[in-house]
Amino acid sequence: MKICFWGNIAGALKGKTDGGGELQVALLAKALARGGQDVVIIDFQIAEDFVTADGIKVFRIKGWNNGIRIIRTFTHRLPQLYRSLKAQKADVYYCRIRDFRHILAFWAARKVKAKFVLGMASDLDAMNLVMRLKYHHLVFSGGLWGVFNDILIEIVYPLLLRKADLVLVQHEGQKDILLKKHHKSLVFLNLFELTETRVIPDYSHKDFIYVGDLDKRKGFTEFFEIIKKSPLHSFKVVGQPRGKTGYLYYEKLKSYDNVTLFGRLNHSDTMYQIANSKALISTSPMEGFPNVFIEAWACGIPVLSLYVDPGAIIKKEQLGKVTNGNMDKLIQAMNNNRNTSEFVKRAKAYVENNHVLNANKIKEINNLFNGLFNNGMSK
Repeated sequence: MKICFWGNIAGALKGKTDGGGELQVALLAKALARGGQDVVIIDFQIAEDFVTADGIKVFRIKGWNNGIRIIRTFTHRLPQLYRSLKAQKADVYYCRIRDFRHILAFWAARKVKAKFVLGMASDLDAMNLVMRLKYHHLVFSGGLWGVFNDILIEIVYPLLLRKADLVLVQHEGQKDILLKKHHKSLVFLNLFELTETRVIPDYSHKDFIYVGDLDKRKGFTEFFEIIKKSPLHSFKVVGQPRGKTGYLYYEKLKSYDNVTLFGRLNHSDTMYQIANSKALISTSPMEGFPNVFIEAWACGIPVLSLYVDPGAIIKKEQLGKVTNGNMDKLIQAMNNNRNTSEFVKRAKAYVENNHVLNANKIKEINNLFNGLFNNGMSK
C-alpha cells in the first residue's frame, strides 16, 4: 500500500521539527514505513529529494519558486502541488494541520480513487468559528498569507470533515465535539519516540519549565503573571517570542533573576531541560494533545496546566494538576509539587502504554490503515 503525505515535514524527519503537527506527521510516516508500507512525502521546502533510513521517500516540488512572487501561488505553486500529489497515485492520502491546500490532496485522492484521511491537530479544528476567532484568528498574526489561509480554510475544512474516509482525533473530547456535529471519528493518540535523556541528580531539579511559542495565543501573558506572583520559584523558558505581546514580555523577563531564557532549542536539548525540571507549566488556553505533555511524562515530570487537559487525561491518570483557569490554584500546585518515585513510574508507564512508537504501536497503526484500504472502512 502506498501512502502519501505533504507539507514541511523533512525537518521533523531529521530531528529539526518546525512544530508539533509536523512532528506527528513524521512519526506516523515512520510507523507506516516500518510496517512495510510504501511512504512518500511531498515537501515544498527542500531543494533535493532524499530517502530516510526507514525508507520514506521525500520529494521536492520542482518549480516551486518559479513565477512572479505576488501571483505565483496561483500560477505555479498550487498547480504544481496538485500535480505532484496526483502523480504519486497513492492508495491513501493523509493531511494534518489547518491548511486550505489540503483540498488539493483531497482532489488528488478522488482523482486516483484513493482514500483520504484527515487528522486533527487542535481542539479548534473541531470547534465552531466563534471559538476559532477568539483563540486563533484574532490573536495570531500570520501576515497576509495567514489571513488568506484562515479565510479559505474556514471554507475548505468543513468539506474535508464531511468527505474524509477517516477522521482521526487526538482524544475523546475532540471525538465528542465532532459527534455532536454528526461527524464520526476515531481516537488516534499522538506518538512519541523514546530517546536517551540524560538526567542530573534530583537536587538540581529546582526549576519549573515553560516550552513553546511565546505569544498571546499560547498564554504567555498568563505565564508572565505567574512568574510575577512567584518570586521564590525559578523558571526556565524554552521558545521564541512571536508577535508584539510575545516580544514585550520576553524583554521584561530578561530583568528577572529567577528566569533563564533559552530561546529555541533542538529536540534533544529541549528534552534535557524538561527532564531536569520540577514540572512543566502550561498556560495555553487552547490546544489539542500537546507533544510537550507527553515528553514531560516520559521524563517522569508532572504537567501543571492552567486550562488544557486533553480528554481529561491529566485528571484520570493523575499526571499533574489542571486548575481550570484559576491562576492562584496553579501557583498553589507549584508550591505543593513533590515528584515521588511513584509518580515517575506512573507517568512513564502511561507514555509507554499509550504513545511510544514501539512494535505494538507500529502493528496497530498499520492494521488501521490496511483496514481502511482493504475494507473501505469509513468514518
